Amino acid sequence: MSTTRRDALRLGAALAAAPWVASSPARAQATLPDKPIRLIVPNGAGGVADLTARTVGAALSERIKQPVVIENRPGAGGIVAGQTLLTAPADGATLMVATNANAISKSLFRSLPFDPIKDFAPVGLMGTFAIAILVAPGSPIRTAQDLIAALKRDPAGTNIGTISVGSTQNLAAELFKTTANVDATTVPFSGTPALLTSLLRNDVTAAFEIVAPLMGQLKDGSLRAIAVTSSARAANLPNVPTLQEAGLAGFDVTSWNAVVAPARTPAPVIERLNRELNAVLADPAVRSKLLEAGVEAKGDSPAQLGQLMTSETEKWRAVIERAGIEKQ
Repeated sequence: MSTTRRDALRLGAALAAAPWVASSPARAQATLPDKPIRLIVPNGAGGVADLTARTVGAALSERIKQPVVIENRPGAGGIVAGQTLLTAPADGATLMVATNANAISKSLFRSLPFDPIKDFAPVGLMGTFAIAILVAPGSPIRTAQDLIAALKRDPAGTNIGTISVGSTQNLAAELFKTTANVDATTVPFSGTPALLTSLLRNDVTAAFEIVAPLMGQLKDGSLRAIAVTSSARAANLPNVPTLQEAGLAGFDVTSWNAVVAPARTPAPVIERLNRELNAVLADPAVRSKLLEAGVEAKGDSPAQLGQLMTSETEKWRAVIERAGIEKQ
């Protein structure tokens, strides 16, 4: 055998064994198990996470030619869903929708049956959605600057309403207070209906709440948004300024939904799922349907999602400690 031919054969063998070959389309195509994929949602049916999961799941099912079954496992701040994922086989057939609650839970609960960072493998982001500061339609407060001035001028006679302690909305309000240097009372409510009733009765001065379920009331004028908490204006509220525009430099609270898998899931499976997920999120029809639900479709890489989950966990740990919120 000639030296040239022998070297060529050696090179071919080396290339065949190279790790990156496992990520090639031909090889990656066979990495998903041949059975329905469960997508666990840590919330009940009809919420933003559920609507996102059903929209993305239906498109993903069509793309990979396998059923994607949505499984709602609400309860205990995402613990029920997390335990279900934790005990599932790490083969790519069981996934979970991760949300802000996963980043918050590590500091909010005294103990968890899992570590949201170590026990879950990031697959990819699905989308983000805005939190707005809301006032009653007849309120004299027109801007975030007005609200800050009112809270400073009369801290005893003004307050901020949110849903339950430890929710993203509640912690966004606490972060707002420390960033704006105001000493206002945060009033937690059992749910959005009770919060809005109190806001419209002027029992609370302003409320922090997710925009998506309230678009009808915002459009008909029965609620008014004076700011959003994200770093950029929300696509469904383009005329509402951000808190950064109001002078709160660096303020950025954005709710998000993502997909994670058990930590032991093989890297080629994660890569395949991420590639298919991003392809679905690039589909104009999917993007349009998500926007109707108040969600801006946004994909990323597993590494980027991992960085987001880590940074969000640290951010909310600091907010919880500064606010003196007792661990549950």
